[in-house]
Amino acid sequence: MAEDSRTLVALVLVFAPLSLVSIGGGPATLAEMQHQAVAVHAWVTQREFADLFAISRAAPGPGALLATLIGWRAGGWLGALTVSFAFFFPSSMLVCVAGHYWNRWRGSGWHGAVEEGFVPITGGLVLAGALAVLQSAGATGWGIAVAVAAFRLWRPKVHPFWLLGAGALVSLLYGWIS
Repeated sequence: MAEDSRTLVALVLVFAPLSLVSIGGGPATLAEMQHQAVAVHAWVTQREFADLFAISRAAPGPGALLATLIGWRAGGWLGALTVSFAFFFPSSMLVCVAGHYWNRWRGSGWHGAVEEGFVPITGGLVLAGALAVLQSAGATGWGIAVAVAAFRLWRPKVHPFWLLGAGALVSLLYGWIS
């Protein structure tokens, strides 16, 4: 099997299962995406992962476009298409089928229990993803994240766009200084 084919198969084997556990959306899989793409397969470096994450957040569309960008970095355009299909198709089919049955049992006791059970799972997965991104950003990223969180607690009505811009400016200035 050619190296390109092996890469495409590896991309499918990594991103299709991630699709099925993306409870809470794509950000819930960030930690495992980072682990697989950086540590296991070395498709991207830690710094490239942080850069691709920033690009995926700045681009319009779902935040899970990070998966497509990793596929592009690992296997070019064919890798991007492969990852997009592997990451978005399985979960889409699961949601269609589950949604059909989910509405049938609305109001039953276990229906509410399952919904409430997903809340801590989703929160934990999203926090793990945030931790993975912050670890790749280094001390500057941690400082910016803490400053933004403190500012949001102090002034919750300030639009996040302004904080995003301020964080980018601080990061840019820090990059020029160091």
